[in-house]
Formats: sequence, C-alpha cells, structure tokens
Amino acid sequence: MKLTIISILFLVSLITTTEAQEKTKITDVTVYLDGAEITRIAEVTVPKGNTEFIFNKLSPLIEESSIQVSGLNNTSILSINYGINYLTKQKQNDSITELQNELKVIQNEIQHQYNLIEGYNEELSLIKHNKSLSTETEAVTLEELKKFASYYRARVTEIKTDINTSNIKITELNKTKIAINKQLNELNVDEKVQTGEIKIKLNSDELTKVNLKLTYNVKDAGWFPIYDLKATKINEPIQLEYKAHIYQNTGCDWEDVNLVLSTNDPNTNNEKPILNPKYLNFINAYSNYTSQRATKSYNYKYNPLVKNVSGIVTSSSDGLPLPGVNIIEKGTSNGTSTDFDGHYSLKTTTGNTLQFSYLGFEIEELPIHSSIMNVSLNEDTNALEEVVVVGYSTTNSSSSYVKPEYNSQEIVNRLYGKAAGVTIRGASTINNKNNPLFIIDGVAVKSNAAKNIDPNSIADIEVLKGTNATSIYGNRASDGVIVITTKNHSTRKTNDLGIVVDTGITNTRFEIDKTYSIPSDGDITVIDIDKFSLPATYDYFAAPILNENVFLTAKIGNWEKYNLLPAEANVYFEGSFSGKTNINPNATTDSLTISLGVDPNISVKRKQLNDFKKSTFIGNNKVIYKGFEIEIKNNKTSAIKLTLLDRIPITQNRAIKVDDIITGNSIYNKDKGILEWQINLESGEQEKVEYSYSVKYPKEKRVNL
Repeated sequence: MKLTIISILFLVSLITTTEAQEKTKITDVTVYLDGAEITRIAEVTVPKGNTEFIFNKLSPLIEESSIQVSGLNNTSILSINYGINYLTKQKQNDSITELQNELKVIQNEIQHQYNLIEGYNEELSLIKHNKSLSTETEAVTLEELKKFASYYRARVTEIKTDINTSNIKITELNKTKIAINKQLNELNVDEKVQTGEIKIKLNSDELTKVNLKLTYNVKDAGWFPIYDLKATKINEPIQLEYKAHIYQNTGCDWEDVNLVLSTNDPNTNNEKPILNPKYLNFINAYSNYTSQRATKSYNYKYNPLVKNVSGIVTSSSDGLPLPGVNIIEKGTSNGTSTDFDGHYSLKTTTGNTLQFSYLGFEIEELPIHSSIMNVSLNEDTNALEEVVVVGYSTTNSSSSYVKPEYNSQEIVNRLYGKAAGVTIRGASTINNKNNPLFIIDGVAVKSNAAKNIDPNSIADIEVLKGTNATSIYGNRASDGVIVITTKNHSTRKTNDLGIVVDTGITNTRFEIDKTYSIPSDGDITVIDIDKFSLPATYDYFAAPILNENVFLTAKIGNWEKYNLLPAEANVYFEGSFSGKTNINPNATTDSLTISLGVDPNISVKRKQLNDFKKSTFIGNNKVIYKGFEIEIKNNKTSAIKLTLLDRIPITQNRAIKVDDIITGNSIYNKDKGILEWQINLESGEQEKVEYSYSVKYPKEKRVNL
C-alpha cells in the first residue's frame, strides 16, 4: 500500500504545473502603415514536466490571433493564452512622468498657499475681536493706546500683504498647471492602467534552457510618408526627400530596437471578392434600397498629425465647384459645408475619416491623410434614373454559387503541375486535412494567395514539418509550412542614406541601419528613409475657367520605379517654402505631374466677347451665343512655356444642340470638349486666344450654361 501511494505521489510530481514570471525585451519592430509587429526575446529555464511562463507588462493592444512563439528547441507548447491585467499599471515615459510629478508639486504648493491665507484670516479675526484695551477698574494710558494702534496697523497691513502675495502665487501656479495639462493632452496621455499578459505552458522531458522569441501584432501604431520637394531652378532635377513619420501609443516604449518600415497594411481586407449572380426582382417604391457599389482603392492612410483640413469639392463630370456639400468627421458631430466656390475648412477632433455628401451625388469617404484634401464627387446615377423591369416568365432556380475549397495538397499539386522545372521538396508529407502556413518570399499569406500565384514565377517550393517548421515560424506552423520562393521576388539595395531597401512584389521594406527609441506617447518620430534626384519637365499651367492663377508644374516620367506612396508633400522652390501639394502615384497616367505653386509673374485674364453677349429666338428654340477671349502676359525675366485649357460644353440631350464652334488655333478634343493651347512667350510678351460657340434648345426649358 505504501508503495502505491509513493508511486502516485511520484506521478503527480511529474504532471504538476509550476508558474514562473519572465522578463522580456523588445528587440525588433516592423512598423506597417497601420499597426506594427513586435519581436521580444526571453531566456528561460524549462524544468522537467509542465511549466507555465507568464510574460507580463506587455501592450494591452495585442492581436491575440497573431501571437507566435519560436525557439522552442526540444520543448513543446501545451497552450498559449493572452489576457489583460487590470492591476498592473503601464509605465509612462520619463518626460510624461516628470510632468505629472511637477503637476503634483504645483497642486501641493497651491494647497499650501490656501492654508496660509486661511491662517492669515484667522489672525485678522482674532485681532479684530480683541480690540478692548481697558478694564472696569483700570484705564489705558495714551502711550499704551499709541503702541497698540501702531501694532494693529502694522500687523493688519502685513497680514493683508501676505494674503495678496499668496493669491498672486496661486494665480501663477494655476497658469503653470493649465500649461502642463495642455502639454499632457498634446502627448495623448490617458490614465491607462491595464497591461497585456501572455501565458505559455511548456512541456519538457528534461531541464533545459531555451531562447524564446515572441512575435505579435499590435494596434495604435504605424507610419506615414511625407515628402519634401526641392527645386532650385527650372530645367534642373527635382530633389525628393522621402521621410517616414512614425507614431505609436501601444502602452510600451520601444527602446533601442531594430526598426523596419513596411509599406504593407495587414489590416486591409485581403480576401478577394466573390462575384455572385444578381437576380432582379420588384421592390417597394418606398423601401430603403440602395444598390451595391464597388469598394474604391485609394491607398490613403490616416495621418494623426493632421489637425486642420481644407480643400475644394468639385463635380467629376464637369470639374465645377459644388457649393453646400456636407462634410462631416465620421463618428462625430464635427462638420462643415463648402462655400459658393466649393471651398471648405475643418478642424479635426477624434475621427479619422471625412464623409462628403451632396444631393444627387455618391457619398465619398476618405481617411484624413493630408491637410489638403481636394475631392471630386461622382453623380449618383441610381438616384436619378428609374429602372423598369419587365418580366415575361419566371423560373424557380435552386442553383447557387459555391465557393471552392482548396486543401494544401491540391494547391501543391496545381503549382507542381504548372511550374516547369521546379523541385518541390517534402510535398508527400503534407496531409490534406492539415492547414499549413504558406510563406511566399518571406511573407505569410492565406491559401487563396498561394492558389492564385502564377506558377511560371515560382523558383522553388519547400515543405517543412515538425520542429523544422516550428523552430523557424513558431506555433502557427504546427501543421507544416509551404515555403514558396518566386523568381526575382525582390531587389535589395542600400541607398545613399545607408538604409537597405527591399522591394518585393507587393510591398517595400526599409531596414533602418541604426537602432531607435520610440516612446509610447503618440508623438511623431521622423526618419529620413530615401532621397531621389528626379528628372523633370517644367511647364506652366492655367485653366482660367476654374482659376485665374498660373501654376508651375513639374512632370516626372518613369515614376513607378520610385515606389512612392500617396502622401502630402512640402514644396520648396528657389530656396523658399511655396506651399503643400499631394503626390498620387496611383494615377494611371504615364507621368506624375506635381504642382509647385502659383507664379504671380504670369497673368491670365478670361473675358466674354461683347459680340457674343446675345440670344435670339428661332421658332420654338432659343439660341445663345458664347465667345471668350483669354489674354496671357509674361511678366517674368525669362521665357516660359504655358499649357492653357478651356472647354466647350457637350450636350447630353438631343433637344440641346451645340453649333457654330470656332476653336481658333487650339487642339480640340471633341469627345471631351477640351481646348488646349501650347503657348511660348518671351519675357514681357503677351498673347490672346479666342473661341466661340452657340447653344440651341427649346425656349421653355432651362440649360445649365
């Protein structure tokens, strides 16, 4: 019996779980456009049996599904749990702690001054209530009266002076207190108390030491680009300085970390859309039905640095400004509307998206990405047209679209069958029921992405299982890893700033050459990550029907090779700051045109010709004649080349006719109605261009001329 009890106790000792709290250090951070991947290391001793390790004081913003653990050696993971510890306070950074301590000292000093004032008032009250100098049996002498009067006057004056001094101190201390609170608000300080905790239960057959590597994604961090465009003279290359603005408010400081900036955004919906059949049916005329619109692709990201947004809202069909457009910061009541010329200005608060709405136009939503946001609205054709559906017969169809399911073996076989000359190592070890991790050119992707890869672009496929997989890719590789390497999948180069730029198929990585410390305060850390000398063609541009200012533009060819992101740019011309502009590399044009600002030394005036200020009636029709003259003068000391645009309206109704078109020496695009002049002017020269047309329509109608 004793032997049995001893045996049981021995067995219990083997399965008893011990608990250990371990310290970790952040070594590497990959910052995405939205979010960041954190890598921590911890050296732990794993005793024989089951042991639970607690890694605490982590960020409370960890995405639990992203947690990976590697470096296990011969140990195995029994479980991983992530939770929030509400009893452990986050550590504020030193500057914030210093301000908060100063605030406490000031508050104590204010209370001390109030206590002094209270004591002074008590003394005054005591003096006032003890003015009697004589008694019933003894009279006061004149000398004693003088002494008391002198003391009373001096002491009361002294007390009131001290009270006034304390009140002055309180006023000054309150001013300092307000300033410190404003600074804390600027640093986005809140009273967070919770921290994150990761609990990992490991099993080992023997005492062993392992270097665990924890990797996970966090929210409330990211980076966005800012460009500086510098042009010293016309006909010289533009110098583009590419800067990264990094922010993080994750609850943990990043101290002396290896930093990588990635243009990837893991929070974007990466699932490809499924196009199902659409079945028409009758709907109630008063039902709240809206047709589905495609999700637009902008690649704009929220920029927390933007506090004021301004711009102009126009119609995409004719480019005219739209007055009265409602603009609201989504999720708030903060909003404004455009003026008569389509201009708006809005001070942002807590939202990160602007919503533009106007009757008869599609609603537009854009992230607050720049201090200048010019928006073009599309007409809502569904709101203006009535769709009539005539049904001749009906059929009952039970058919439906079924999303195909792909298992790992099918994907491997598909790629193997089409990728000529590719060796697939270890393919036979993949079980159809497993869900292996797919790695394409070093990036974890979903099976759909692997399925859709072009087999002809594959250079190598390798299948990893067991510890070979988990030691490299962590616990998410428990079902195996399929590593796919594509041909020429990336180009790595070191730029002039000493930063390694790794350009892959879908994103670019900037591997910073030195460690950085970025506090968790939401403030901005600026890093120069690249610079280019851009060959440019300079031109002046004017469209006086919309704006009588003349803009200097620079056209950059082959801009795709620079891998730029949509962002705001500071423009410097001839050594002076000339304003801001936006760079949009997502344009489908073969060149990128950048506005360098307004040149006041070139004047453009557009006026209506007197001979065309008339209208006539022909039968049941009204005819309006329009003619314009545009005068350009070069007041600069050098010659210029100017692109001048105007337009002739295009009819969308057979009852409206545009005739008598005279376009002069312009290049006329009949489909769009756009007139273009290429004008070369020497210093001091001027030139005039003219065009005219007539519009005929039924006299009882009105036309939007």
